[in-house]
Amino acid sequence: MSNRIVERVADFLRRYPPFNELTAKDLKNLSSGVDILYRDKGTYIFNEDEPPHAFFYVIQRGAVALRMGNGGEVIDVCDEGDLFGLRPLIAGENYKLEAISQEESILYAIPISDFRPLIQSYEEVGNFVIESFASNTRNPYARLTKTNTPGMFPPQMSARAETPFTEILPIHPRKDLVYCTPETPAQEVATLMTTHNVGSVLVLKEGLAEGIITDKDLRNKVVTGRYPIEAPASEIMTSPVITYPAKLTITQAQLAMMKNGIGHLCLTEDGTTETPVVGILSKYDLMLALGNSPEVLLRAIKRTRKIKRLKPIRKRVEYLLKGYLENNIPMSITMKLIAELNDACIKRVIELCLRKEGKAPVAFAWLAMGSQGRGEQLLHTDQDNALVYEDIPDKDAEKVQLYFHQLASRVNKGLRTIGYEYCPADMMASNPNWCKSLSEWKQTVTGWIHNPGKEEVLLSSIFFDFNFTFGTRSLVTELSNHIFSNVDSYPMFYYHLASGALQNPSPSGFFRQFLLEQDGKHKDFFDLKRRVLMPFTDAARVLILSHQVRSINNTAERFEKLAELEANNREFFLSCSYATKALLKFRTKQGLLHSDSGRFIALDTLNKEEKIKLKRTFKILKELQELIALRFKVTNRVL
Repeated sequence: MSNRIVERVADFLRRYPPFNELTAKDLKNLSSGVDILYRDKGTYIFNEDEPPHAFFYVIQRGAVALRMGNGGEVIDVCDEGDLFGLRPLIAGENYKLEAISQEESILYAIPISDFRPLIQSYEEVGNFVIESFASNTRNPYARLTKTNTPGMFPPQMSARAETPFTEILPIHPRKDLVYCTPETPAQEVATLMTTHNVGSVLVLKEGLAEGIITDKDLRNKVVTGRYPIEAPASEIMTSPVITYPAKLTITQAQLAMMKNGIGHLCLTEDGTTETPVVGILSKYDLMLALGNSPEVLLRAIKRTRKIKRLKPIRKRVEYLLKGYLENNIPMSITMKLIAELNDACIKRVIELCLRKEGKAPVAFAWLAMGSQGRGEQLLHTDQDNALVYEDIPDKDAEKVQLYFHQLASRVNKGLRTIGYEYCPADMMASNPNWCKSLSEWKQTVTGWIHNPGKEEVLLSSIFFDFNFTFGTRSLVTELSNHIFSNVDSYPMFYYHLASGALQNPSPSGFFRQFLLEQDGKHKDFFDLKRRVLMPFTDAARVLILSHQVRSINNTAERFEKLAELEANNREFFLSCSYATKALLKFRTKQGLLHSDSGRFIALDTLNKEEKIKLKRTFKILKELQELIALRFKVTNRVL
């Protein structure tokens, strides 16, 4: 590259952070290694899961979209002066998004090898890069300089508002070390990694770090055949170990990893190899501390060894939820991601409780019910769950029952520890009424279906939204088959379910005023759950069950399926789906804003636009209830 071109590159870069922090000499040296790339509109710069490039990119002219793979949702659009493609620099992993030029673009490809030393030399540069990566944006200052669509949250409720100064936040390393001796065979090291679900094993000698073996070491040295699987750890380990003192901030830890090009930090008492190891940090631990990646949170959940350590992870899930809502991520995506993370937390609690309680005597399945079963539990609400276990001989019944009641009690207690309150109505697996053998459950639901009173309809409505969470799925399948078989043989049950769905009429009274609670703790508040959300949920349930569809529990998805099944009502059911998601989003925002469940709303806190949007859903609900009454011939709406 000629000096003139180098100067033009440098002149451009110094107009934008973090390059404006560099000295003229360092900027010129960096610019001399830059490749200038031209890309036509619609050209891919990199694809999802593509191996990392040796460069990251700055847009000199044009625009580049970052989106989910296979033409999915656009996450961000980068334009002049924006950085993208930082994952190879920070995490050393394959790309998680795809980058495609939205128009003719000129890009500066900056060599990572040339840029990495500057991160260590310039604190401001390091902080900028880390913030850019952590906030999943091309520029951490972008929100201050570019116009964004205003959200419902005030600025203090952004996804990262809880941690605005990452450079000063302490990092908490894992202290439950996974280690071996220098004599441990490579095969045993691999087994340790698999058993403990970690990506590295420390090699210790008399408590001091001799080396470290990562999954990369195993791939490069053992899997390739360079060393046999019987080779001792001393031959395949990376040594000497790069060590740091335990008291590191997030930024210090990330800078240390970038400086040394490593994914793990060994922490010792004084930061040297001469003192005992006190912990270890991985890049995933750091990303978790920033709390904005579903992938990282899921990995952290699966690696947790103590129930109480799941609680701060669930708090990170809440930060993630705030960010999704603030940035108007579609509710269908938000619900799926949060439900997946919640489900993973519950599974991990059960796994850890099984370690304490011992192996189950027979096969069993854990069922999530209510909003969790429907994948709609975005806020920290109470538990609704059940347990079904394999039929056993009468002689073993008492012993097996005792085991599962103890296990369920332990799990319910664990779930409460991480933020799920006990169900006020005691609809939990620790209650013997919700912890039964398969035959007992069949008998119970048969009674609900064939002898439906008000209580039976209520119980079946809760139970029929169950979702398999953990254990043996075949038990759940058999129970589901039994339910549908019985409902099919007793179609009058649909009438009773429909009657239950019509218990709460239009949420507005005379002159279209909101119907408020008349007494009790929530007097003069609007009950969003009972007045609007539950009627939509109940209606979707009876309609989808009448079509014998058993694999869809989410209310919005049920309406979307109904739109497929009933072409003549397609537009109406799609509007029901939209209304359901809008209401759930509204409730979640209210709950986060007021640090509660979002169920009871003080109307004087709503603006005119919010009230209008709510009333629009009332009209849809009224039409839906009229359809239910007509289809199932419900004349008396009170059970």
